[in-house]
Amino acid sequence: MKPSGVGGQAVMEGVMMRKGSNYAIAVRKPDKEIVVEKGTYVSAKDKYGICRVPIIRGIVTFVESLVLGMKSLTFSSKFFEEEEKEKKPNTEKTEALITGLTVFFAIILAVGIFMLLPLWLVNLLSGVIQSQAALAVLEGAVRLVIFIGYIVAISQMNDIKRLFMYHGAEHKVINCIEQGKELTYSNIQKQSRYHKRCGTNFTMIVMLISVILFLFIHTENLWLRYVLRILLVPVIAGISYEFIQLAGKSDSGIMNVFSKPGLWLQKLTTREPDSQMIEVAICSLEAVFDWREFLDDGTSRRKKNKKSNLKKETKQQNESEKKKEIEQKAEKTVENSTQSIVITDYQIKEKKEKSSGKPVSKEEPKKPATFEKERKTELDEEDDEILKALDHYFDK
Repeated sequence: MKPSGVGGQAVMEGVMMRKGSNYAIAVRKPDKEIVVEKGTYVSAKDKYGICRVPIIRGIVTFVESLVLGMKSLTFSSKFFEEEEKEKKPNTEKTEALITGLTVFFAIILAVGIFMLLPLWLVNLLSGVIQSQAALAVLEGAVRLVIFIGYIVAISQMNDIKRLFMYHGAEHKVINCIEQGKELTYSNIQKQSRYHKRCGTNFTMIVMLISVILFLFIHTENLWLRYVLRILLVPVIAGISYEFIQLAGKSDSGIMNVFSKPGLWLQKLTTREPDSQMIEVAICSLEAVFDWREFLDDGTSRRKKNKKSNLKKETKQQNESEKKKEIEQKAEKTVENSTQSIVITDYQIKEKKEKSSGKPVSKEEPKKPATFEKERKTELDEEDDEILKALDHYFDK
Protein backbone atom coordinates (compact mmCIF):
# COMPACT_ATOMS: atom_id res chain seq x y z
CA MET A 1 0.00 0.00 0.00
CA LYS A 2 1.30 3.43 -0.96
CA PRO A 3 -0.02 6.31 1.25
CA SER A 4 -1.58 9.09 -0.83
CA GLY A 5 -1.74 11.77 1.86
CA VAL A 6 -5.42 12.33 1.02
CA GLY A 7 -7.88 12.82 3.87
CA GLY A 8 -11.60 13.22 3.78
CA GLN A 9 -14.92 13.47 5.53
CA ALA A 10 -18.50 12.59 4.74
CA VAL A 11 -20.94 15.51 4.61
CA MET A 12 -24.64 15.76 3.95
CA GLU A 13 -25.17 13.96 0.61
CA GLY A 14 -21.54 14.41 -0.28
CA VAL A 15 -17.85 13.99 0.45
CA MET A 16 -15.08 16.43 1.32
CA MET A 17 -11.55 15.50 0.23
CA ARG A 18 -8.36 17.27 1.25
CA LYS A 19 -4.82 17.03 -0.07
CA GLY A 20 -2.27 19.40 1.45
CA SER A 21 -3.74 22.89 1.55
CA ASN A 22 -6.38 22.16 -1.12
CA TYR A 23 -9.82 20.78 -0.39
CA ALA A 24 -12.98 20.08 -2.37
CA ILE A 25 -16.57 19.42 -1.33
CA ALA A 26 -18.71 17.43 -3.76
CA VAL A 27 -22.47 17.36 -3.03
CA ARG A 28 -25.33 15.75 -4.94
CA LYS A 29 -28.16 18.28 -4.95
CA PRO A 30 -31.84 17.28 -4.73
CA ASP A 31 -32.07 17.59 -8.53
CA LYS A 32 -29.27 14.90 -8.75
CA GLU A 33 -26.70 17.37 -10.05
CA ILE A 34 -23.23 17.14 -8.49
CA VAL A 35 -21.79 20.48 -7.40
CA VAL A 36 -18.11 20.76 -6.45
CA GLU A 37 -16.76 23.55 -4.27
CA LYS A 38 -12.98 23.93 -4.26
CA GLY A 39 -11.01 25.92 -1.74
CA THR A 40 -7.69 26.44 -0.03
CA TYR A 41 -7.02 26.07 3.67
CA VAL A 42 -3.58 27.18 4.77
CA SER A 43 -2.59 25.31 7.91
CA ALA A 44 -0.84 26.95 10.81
CA LYS A 45 1.82 24.25 10.37
CA ASP A 46 2.81 25.99 7.12
CA LYS A 47 3.12 29.36 8.86
CA TYR A 48 4.71 28.65 12.21
CA GLY A 49 7.55 26.25 12.91
CA ILE A 50 6.36 25.46 16.42
CA CYS A 51 3.15 24.03 14.96
CA ARG A 52 5.21 21.31 13.25
CA VAL A 53 6.61 19.98 16.51
CA PRO A 54 5.32 16.45 17.35
CA ILE A 55 2.28 16.42 19.65
CA ILE A 56 1.70 20.15 19.02
CA ARG A 57 1.09 19.49 15.33
CA GLY A 58 -1.48 16.90 16.35
CA ILE A 59 -3.37 19.46 18.44
CA VAL A 60 -3.27 21.97 15.57
CA THR A 61 -4.45 19.37 13.04
CA PHE A 62 -7.27 18.26 15.34
CA VAL A 63 -8.64 21.80 15.72
CA GLU A 64 -8.23 22.58 12.01
CA SER A 65 -10.00 19.35 11.06
CA LEU A 66 -12.95 20.32 13.23
CA VAL A 67 -13.11 23.79 11.66
CA LEU A 68 -12.87 22.54 8.08
CA GLY A 69 -15.27 19.70 8.80
CA MET A 70 -17.89 22.03 10.24
CA LYS A 71 -17.42 24.38 7.29
CA SER A 72 -17.95 21.50 4.87
CA LEU A 73 -21.09 20.35 6.69
CA THR A 74 -22.46 23.89 6.65
CA PHE A 75 -21.86 24.15 2.89
CA SER A 76 -23.55 20.84 2.13
CA SER A 77 -26.56 21.58 4.32
CA LYS A 78 -27.38 24.72 2.31
CA PHE A 79 -28.74 22.64 -0.55
CA PHE A 80 -31.31 20.93 1.66
CA GLU A 81 -32.68 23.79 3.73
CA GLU A 82 -36.34 24.56 3.34
CA GLU A 83 -37.22 27.81 1.59
CA GLU A 84 -33.58 28.23 0.64
CA LYS A 85 -34.31 30.87 -2.01
CA GLU A 86 -36.18 33.10 0.43
CA LYS A 87 -33.25 33.25 2.85
CA LYS A 88 -30.55 35.84 2.54
CA PRO A 89 -27.10 34.30 2.06
CA ASN A 90 -24.72 34.82 4.95
CA THR A 91 -21.56 36.82 4.47
CA GLU A 92 -18.15 35.16 4.83
CA LYS A 93 -17.59 36.83 8.21
CA THR A 94 -20.96 35.65 9.48
CA GLU A 95 -20.30 32.11 8.29
CA ALA A 96 -16.85 32.14 9.90
CA LEU A 97 -18.40 33.31 13.19
CA ILE A 98 -21.12 30.65 13.04
CA THR A 99 -18.56 27.95 12.23
CA GLY A 100 -16.28 29.05 15.07
CA LEU A 101 -19.07 29.09 17.63
CA THR A 102 -20.36 25.72 16.42
CA VAL A 103 -16.89 24.14 16.76
CA PHE A 104 -16.44 25.69 20.20
CA PHE A 105 -19.72 24.38 21.55
CA ALA A 106 -19.12 21.00 19.87
CA ILE A 107 -15.81 20.66 21.73
CA ILE A 108 -17.41 21.73 25.02
CA LEU A 109 -20.22 19.21 24.55
CA ALA A 110 -17.82 16.40 23.58
CA VAL A 111 -15.54 17.05 26.56
CA GLY A 112 -18.54 17.19 28.89
CA ILE A 113 -20.13 13.95 27.64
CA PHE A 114 -17.08 11.81 26.90
CA MET A 115 -14.54 13.08 29.46
CA LEU A 116 -16.31 14.54 32.49
CA LEU A 117 -19.50 12.47 32.60
CA PRO A 118 -17.63 9.11 32.87
CA LEU A 119 -15.52 10.52 35.71
CA TRP A 120 -18.64 11.68 37.56
CA LEU A 121 -20.34 8.29 37.15
CA VAL A 122 -17.27 6.33 38.27
CA ASN A 123 -16.79 8.63 41.28
CA LEU A 124 -20.14 7.38 42.58
CA LEU A 125 -18.42 4.02 43.09
CA SER A 126 -15.34 5.46 44.83
CA GLY A 127 -16.68 4.34 48.18
CA VAL A 128 -16.86 0.76 46.96
CA ILE A 129 -13.73 0.62 44.76
CA GLN A 130 -10.59 1.90 46.48
CA SER A 131 -8.05 1.18 43.75
CA GLN A 132 -7.26 4.24 41.60
CA ALA A 133 -6.09 1.99 38.74
CA ALA A 134 -9.37 0.07 38.77
CA LEU A 135 -11.34 3.33 38.77
CA ALA A 136 -9.29 4.64 35.79
CA VAL A 137 -9.95 1.44 33.79
CA LEU A 138 -13.63 1.54 34.72
CA GLU A 139 -13.81 5.21 33.68
CA GLY A 140 -12.37 4.29 30.27
CA ALA A 141 -14.89 1.47 29.89
CA VAL A 142 -17.78 3.80 30.75
CA ARG A 143 -16.46 6.37 28.27
CA LEU A 144 -16.33 3.73 25.54
CA VAL A 145 -19.86 2.49 26.31
CA ILE A 146 -21.23 6.04 26.14
CA PHE A 147 -19.51 6.67 22.82
CA ILE A 148 -20.66 3.40 21.21
CA GLY A 149 -24.18 3.98 22.55
CA TYR A 150 -24.15 7.45 21.00
CA ILE A 151 -23.04 6.05 17.61
CA VAL A 152 -25.67 3.29 17.69
CA ALA A 153 -28.40 5.79 18.62
CA ILE A 154 -27.69 8.32 15.86
CA SER A 155 -27.17 5.57 13.27
CA GLN A 156 -30.90 4.87 13.43
CA MET A 157 -31.63 8.21 11.74
CA ASN A 158 -32.05 8.05 7.96
CA ASP A 159 -29.83 11.07 7.31
CA ILE A 160 -27.04 9.58 9.44
CA LYS A 161 -27.36 6.24 7.66
CA ARG A 162 -26.73 7.99 4.36
CA LEU A 163 -23.90 9.99 5.95
CA PHE A 164 -22.25 6.71 6.96
CA MET A 165 -22.69 5.39 3.41
CA TYR A 166 -20.86 8.43 2.04
CA HIS A 167 -18.24 7.78 4.71
CA GLY A 168 -17.80 4.30 3.25
CA ALA A 169 -17.55 5.75 -0.26
CA GLU A 170 -14.79 8.11 0.87
CA HIS A 171 -12.76 5.23 2.34
CA LYS A 172 -13.26 2.97 -0.67
CA VAL A 173 -12.07 5.60 -3.14
CA ILE A 174 -8.95 6.41 -1.10
CA ASN A 175 -8.19 2.72 -0.55
CA CYS A 176 -8.52 2.09 -4.28
CA ILE A 177 -5.78 4.53 -5.31
CA GLU A 178 -3.55 3.56 -2.39
CA GLN A 179 -3.78 -0.04 -3.57
CA GLY A 180 -2.58 1.09 -7.00
CA LYS A 181 -5.93 0.55 -8.76
CA GLU A 182 -7.66 2.84 -11.23
CA LEU A 183 -10.82 4.61 -10.10
CA THR A 184 -13.38 2.41 -11.80
CA TYR A 185 -16.64 1.35 -10.19
CA SER A 186 -15.66 -2.34 -10.20
CA ASN A 187 -12.25 -1.62 -8.61
CA ILE A 188 -13.73 0.65 -5.94
CA GLN A 189 -16.45 -1.82 -4.98
CA LYS A 190 -13.79 -4.44 -4.21
CA GLN A 191 -12.04 -2.18 -1.69
CA SER A 192 -12.54 -2.17 2.06
CA ARG A 193 -14.74 0.51 3.58
CA TYR A 194 -12.37 0.71 6.57
CA HIS A 195 -9.23 2.87 6.78
CA LYS A 196 -6.56 3.20 9.48
CA ARG A 197 -6.38 7.00 9.19
CA CYS A 198 -10.10 7.43 9.76
CA GLY A 199 -11.43 9.85 12.37
CA THR A 200 -13.27 6.94 14.01
CA ASN A 201 -9.94 5.22 14.56
CA PHE A 202 -8.58 8.49 15.94
CA THR A 203 -11.45 8.68 18.45
CA MET A 204 -10.85 5.12 19.60
CA ILE A 205 -7.13 5.77 20.06
CA VAL A 206 -7.99 8.89 22.10
CA MET A 207 -10.04 6.77 24.48
CA LEU A 208 -7.38 4.08 24.84
CA ILE A 209 -4.59 6.60 25.45
CA SER A 210 -6.72 8.47 27.99
CA VAL A 211 -7.11 5.24 29.99
CA ILE A 212 -3.32 4.67 29.97
CA LEU A 213 -2.59 8.30 30.83
CA PHE A 214 -5.02 8.50 33.74
CA LEU A 215 -3.61 5.28 35.19
CA PHE A 216 -0.50 7.26 36.09
CA ILE A 217 -2.04 10.69 36.68
CA HIS A 218 -4.50 10.76 39.53
CA THR A 219 -5.26 12.84 42.60
CA GLU A 220 -7.56 12.62 45.60
CA ASN A 221 -9.10 16.02 44.85
CA LEU A 222 -12.17 15.47 42.67
CA TRP A 223 -12.25 18.99 41.19
CA LEU A 224 -8.59 18.76 40.28
CA ARG A 225 -9.36 15.53 38.44
CA TYR A 226 -12.02 17.34 36.42
CA VAL A 227 -9.52 20.08 35.57
CA LEU A 228 -6.89 17.53 34.53
CA ARG A 229 -9.39 15.79 32.23
CA ILE A 230 -10.00 19.11 30.44
CA LEU A 231 -6.37 20.25 30.30
CA LEU A 232 -5.06 16.92 29.01
CA VAL A 233 -7.53 16.68 26.11
CA PRO A 234 -5.14 18.50 23.70
CA VAL A 235 -2.21 16.34 24.82
CA ILE A 236 -4.19 13.13 24.30
CA ALA A 237 -5.33 14.38 20.88
CA GLY A 238 -1.71 15.19 19.93
CA ILE A 239 -0.43 11.74 20.92
CA SER A 240 -3.33 10.06 19.12
CA TYR A 241 -2.59 12.03 15.94
CA GLU A 242 1.04 10.85 15.94
CA PHE A 243 -0.12 7.26 16.30
CA ILE A 244 -2.66 7.56 13.48
CA GLN A 245 -0.06 9.04 11.14
CA LEU A 246 2.38 6.26 11.94
CA ALA A 247 -0.26 3.56 11.59
CA GLY A 248 -1.34 4.93 8.20
CA LYS A 249 2.22 4.58 6.85
CA SER A 250 3.08 1.23 8.42
CA ASP A 251 1.86 -2.32 7.93
CA SER A 252 3.74 -3.71 10.91
CA GLY A 253 2.02 -6.27 13.08
CA ILE A 254 2.09 -4.08 16.20
CA MET A 255 0.43 -1.15 14.42
CA ASN A 256 -2.21 -3.43 12.92
CA VAL A 257 -3.03 -4.83 16.37
CA PHE A 258 -3.48 -1.37 17.92
CA SER A 259 -5.52 -0.25 14.90
CA LYS A 260 -7.98 -3.15 15.20
CA PRO A 261 -10.34 -1.55 17.76
CA GLY A 262 -10.78 1.53 15.55
CA LEU A 263 -11.37 -0.63 12.47
CA TRP A 264 -13.97 -2.64 14.36
CA LEU A 265 -15.70 0.59 15.40
CA GLN A 266 -15.86 1.62 11.73
CA LYS A 267 -18.37 -1.18 11.23
CA LEU A 268 -20.78 1.21 12.95
CA THR A 269 -19.66 4.47 11.32
CA THR A 270 -19.43 3.25 7.70
CA ARG A 271 -21.88 1.52 5.38
CA GLU A 272 -21.57 0.08 1.90
CA PRO A 273 -22.22 2.93 -0.59
CA ASP A 274 -24.18 2.83 -3.83
CA SER A 275 -22.82 3.79 -7.26
CA GLN A 276 -24.08 7.38 -7.06
CA MET A 277 -22.28 7.95 -3.77
CA ILE A 278 -19.07 6.54 -5.23
CA GLU A 279 -19.44 8.93 -8.16
CA VAL A 280 -19.63 11.89 -5.76
CA ALA A 281 -16.53 10.69 -3.89
CA ILE A 282 -14.61 10.38 -7.17
CA CYS A 283 -15.59 13.94 -8.16
CA SER A 284 -14.36 15.26 -4.83
CA LEU A 285 -11.05 13.40 -5.05
CA GLU A 286 -10.33 14.38 -8.65
CA ALA A 287 -10.83 18.04 -7.76
CA VAL A 288 -7.78 18.01 -5.44
CA PHE A 289 -5.69 15.04 -6.52
CA ASP A 290 -4.30 13.72 -9.81
CA TRP A 291 -4.69 10.03 -9.10
CA ARG A 292 -3.54 9.02 -12.61
CA GLU A 293 -0.17 10.68 -12.08
CA PHE A 294 -0.01 9.07 -8.64
CA LEU A 295 -0.57 5.62 -10.12
CA ASP A 296 1.85 6.23 -13.03
CA ASP A 297 4.53 7.29 -10.55
CA GLY A 298 4.01 4.11 -8.57
CA THR A 299 4.07 1.98 -11.73
CA SER A 300 7.22 3.70 -13.00
CA ARG A 301 8.87 3.19 -9.64
CA ARG A 302 8.02 -0.51 -9.64
CA LYS A 303 9.31 -0.89 -13.20
CA LYS A 304 12.48 0.98 -12.27
CA ASN A 305 13.07 -1.26 -9.26
CA LYS A 306 12.38 -4.35 -11.35
CA LYS A 307 14.79 -3.16 -14.05
CA SER A 308 17.41 -2.34 -11.43
CA ASN A 309 17.09 -5.79 -9.87
CA LEU A 310 17.30 -7.47 -13.28
CA LYS A 311 20.38 -5.43 -14.15
CA LYS A 312 21.98 -6.38 -10.85
CA GLU A 313 21.24 -10.09 -11.39
CA THR A 314 22.61 -9.92 -14.94
CA LYS A 315 25.77 -8.22 -13.72
CA GLN A 316 26.30 -10.87 -11.04
CA GLN A 317 25.73 -13.63 -13.58
CA ASN A 318 28.21 -12.06 -16.03
CA GLU A 319 30.80 -11.67 -13.29
CA SER A 320 30.33 -15.31 -12.29
CA GLU A 321 30.72 -16.50 -15.88
CA LYS A 322 33.78 -14.29 -16.38
CA LYS A 323 35.37 -15.63 -13.22
CA LYS A 324 34.71 -19.19 -14.33
CA GLU A 325 36.19 -18.47 -17.75
CA ILE A 326 39.36 -17.01 -16.17
CA GLU A 327 39.73 -20.07 -13.96
CA GLN A 328 39.37 -22.38 -16.96
CA LYS A 329 41.98 -20.40 -18.91
CA ALA A 330 44.37 -20.54 -15.95
CA GLU A 331 43.96 -24.30 -15.67
CA LYS A 332 44.55 -24.74 -19.40
CA THR A 333 47.66 -22.54 -19.26
CA VAL A 334 49.14 -24.59 -16.40
CA GLU A 335 48.32 -27.81 -18.24
CA ASN A 336 50.00 -26.63 -21.47
CA SER A 337 53.07 -25.44 -19.55
CA THR A 338 53.43 -28.83 -17.83
CA GLN A 339 53.02 -30.71 -21.11
CA SER A 340 55.68 -28.52 -22.74
CA ILE A 341 58.17 -29.33 -19.96
CA VAL A 342 57.50 -33.05 -20.33
CA ILE A 343 58.09 -32.94 -24.11
CA THR A 344 61.35 -31.02 -23.60
CA ASP A 345 62.56 -33.62 -21.09
CA TYR A 346 61.77 -36.39 -23.55
CA GLN A 347 63.78 -34.68 -26.31
CA ILE A 348 66.80 -34.27 -23.98
CA LYS A 349 66.64 -37.91 -23.00
CA GLU A 350 66.39 -39.00 -26.64
CA LYS A 351 69.45 -36.93 -27.59
CA LYS A 352 71.51 -38.42 -24.74
CA GLU A 353 70.56 -41.97 -25.71
CA LYS A 354 71.66 -41.35 -29.30
CA SER A 355 75.04 -39.94 -28.19
CA SER A 356 75.69 -42.93 -25.88
CA GLY A 357 74.91 -45.43 -28.64
CA LYS A 358 71.94 -46.89 -26.79
CA PRO A 359 68.74 -47.75 -28.65
CA VAL A 360 66.28 -44.90 -28.62
CA SER A 361 63.12 -45.51 -26.60
CA LYS A 362 59.96 -45.35 -28.69
CA GLU A 363 57.77 -44.66 -25.70
CA GLU A 364 55.84 -41.41 -25.96
CA PRO A 365 55.92 -39.04 -23.03
CA LYS A 366 53.00 -39.41 -20.69
CA LYS A 367 51.08 -36.53 -19.19
CA PRO A 368 52.23 -36.13 -15.58
CA ALA A 369 49.84 -35.85 -12.70
CA THR A 370 51.53 -32.71 -11.41
CA PHE A 371 54.23 -30.29 -12.44
CA GLU A 372 56.31 -31.05 -9.31
CA LYS A 373 56.45 -34.80 -10.09
CA GLU A 374 57.81 -34.27 -13.60
CA ARG A 375 60.38 -31.82 -12.36
CA LYS A 376 61.61 -34.34 -9.80
CA THR A 377 61.99 -37.02 -12.52
CA GLU A 378 64.10 -34.65 -14.62
CA LEU A 379 66.48 -33.95 -11.72
CA ASP A 380 66.91 -37.68 -10.94
CA GLU A 381 67.87 -38.44 -14.56
CA GLU A 382 70.47 -35.66 -14.57
CA ASP A 383 72.02 -37.06 -11.38
CA ASP A 384 72.24 -40.53 -12.98
CA GLU A 385 74.08 -39.14 -16.00
CA ILE A 386 76.58 -37.35 -13.78
CA LEU A 387 77.32 -40.54 -11.78
CA LYS A 388 77.79 -42.56 -14.98
CA ALA A 389 80.25 -40.00 -16.29
CA LEU A 390 82.28 -40.12 -13.05
CA ASP A 391 82.39 -43.93 -13.11
CA HIS A 392 83.62 -43.94 -16.70
CA TYR A 393 86.35 -41.41 -15.80
CA PHE A 394 87.73 -43.39 -12.87
CA ASP A 395 87.64 -46.68 -14.82
CA LYS A 396 90.13 -45.25 -17.26
